[in-house]
Amino acid sequence: MTALGPKLAAARAVGALARRVGRGGGTSLPGKVLMRLEPGAIAELAARLPRGTVIVSATNGKTTTAAMIASVLERAGVSVVHNRAGANMAGGVASTLLAAARAGGRIDGELGLFEVDEFWLGAMTDQLGPRALLLANLFRDQLDRYGELETIADRWATVLAGVAGDARLALNADDPLIADLGRGLPGVIYFGIEDEAMAMPEMQHASDSKHCRRCGAAYRYEAIYLGHLGRYHCPSCAQARPVPTVRAEEIALHGTHSATFTLRTPAGSAEVELPLPGLYNVYNAVGAAALCLALEIPFAHIVAGLEAVTPAFGRAETIHVGECELSILLMKNPAGANEILRTLTLEESELDVLAILNDRTADGRDVSWIWDADYEILAGRVRRVTCAGTRAAELALRLKYAGVPQERLHVVPSVPAALDAALTDSPGGRVFALPTYTALLELRDELAARGSAPPFWRAGDG
Repeated sequence: MTALGPKLAAARAVGALARRVGRGGGTSLPGKVLMRLEPGAIAELAARLPRGTVIVSATNGKTTTAAMIASVLERAGVSVVHNRAGANMAGGVASTLLAAARAGGRIDGELGLFEVDEFWLGAMTDQLGPRALLLANLFRDQLDRYGELETIADRWATVLAGVAGDARLALNADDPLIADLGRGLPGVIYFGIEDEAMAMPEMQHASDSKHCRRCGAAYRYEAIYLGHLGRYHCPSCAQARPVPTVRAEEIALHGTHSATFTLRTPAGSAEVELPLPGLYNVYNAVGAAALCLALEIPFAHIVAGLEAVTPAFGRAETIHVGECELSILLMKNPAGANEILRTLTLEESELDVLAILNDRTADGRDVSWIWDADYEILAGRVRRVTCAGTRAAELALRLKYAGVPQERLHVVPSVPAALDAALTDSPGGRVFALPTYTALLELRDELAARGSAPPFWRAGDG
C-alpha cells in the first residue's frame, strides 16, 4: 500500500459511515476528508490514470456534455473515471478518484473525465493537468455566488494561458466570451451551429454577452441561436466569430424527445439521431464531438456514442410514476430556462407542469432571474401549473404576469404534496417537472422513496 493508502482508507470509512446514517453514498464528504488528510491527493491520483484527464466546464450543459463524451469513449473501448452525478467541485472530483483507487496504487480506469464548476476551473486544472479542455458557454447564473461573466472569463483566460501548448482546447465559436479566450492560442478546435432555420428573429432580453471583450462595442449579429450564442462580429475592432470546424447543420427538433442534425467535422460527416431534445443538446453534442476529436477518437465511435447517450441526472430524464410519465428538465438560469420553454412549445398538446423554485445556497439566493425567463411563450400552452418549493408563491406570481390564467395556477409548496397534486390531475398521463437544482434533489429523493426511481448519489457540491 502506498503512503496515500491509509488516508484513502480513512476517507472511505467516512463515506461508509455517511451512508449508514443516511447522508447518501455519493456525497463529496469522503473527498473533502481525503483532501484534508492529503492536500495533493487529487493530483497524485490523477497522475495514475494512463490516458490522463479531460475537463468539461460551462454554465449550462456540462453534465449532459460529459455524459455524451462518456458514451463515445465507451464505444471506443476507453474506460473512464467520471463524476457522473455532477459533483463538480474539488470534493466531488476527489470522491470520484477515491472511489476508483485500488490497493497497490492502481486506478480502476484509463482516462479521467471531469465536469468542473466554472468557478473551480483554475484549481482543478492545476491539480488534474488535463490533456484537453472543453469550454462550452458562459451564461449569467447565480450572480450572488460567482459575480459577472467577465470576471469568470478573465479567470478562464488565465487558465488557458497556463495550459496553452500542453492541452487541446475545444471552444464554442458561437459564444463571444468563450471564442475570444482561444484567439492566438495553439491547439484550439472551434465548434458551433450553422443553420439559418434555427435562428431567432431577435435577441432575447435575457441574453448576456452583448459587447466585445476587446473594445466594449456592441456586437452585431447575423444569426442568434440561443441566448447570446450565434454568428456575430464587432463593428469597432473587427473581431468576429471564428469559423467552427466542428458544426451542426440541417437541424430538426422533435419536441421533448429527440433531435436530428448533420455533424460536419474534418474527420467526416454524418446524420446524427440524438435521443435528447432541444437546440441546447445539439450544442452539447457538437461540443462533445469536438472534445472527442481532440482525443483522436474515431469518427464512427463519436456518431455511435452520441446516438446511444441516455439522459443525465435530471436533464430530460423520464420516470414512470404509476400510470404517469414524469419528464424532468432542470431549470436554473434565464438562458437555460428559455431553451427548455422553447422546447416545450414544440409539444402538440396542452401541458401539465410541476414547477419547483428553491432559493437555497446551491440554487442561488437571488431568484429574480425568473423575471428574465420568457415564460410568456408557454402561457397559452399550459392546462395546469403546480408551483412548489421555497419560493412557490413568487413563481406563481411570475407565471400570472406571463399570462397564465389564475385558475390554472396552483401553489403547493411541499414537493411531495405538489407531486401528488400534479400527477393526480393529469388526464394526459404526462407531467413536465421544471425544478431548480436543490429542488431536483428533493424530487429525486421523493421518487426514490416511492420506489419510482433508484437512489442517486447526491452531487453535494452543487
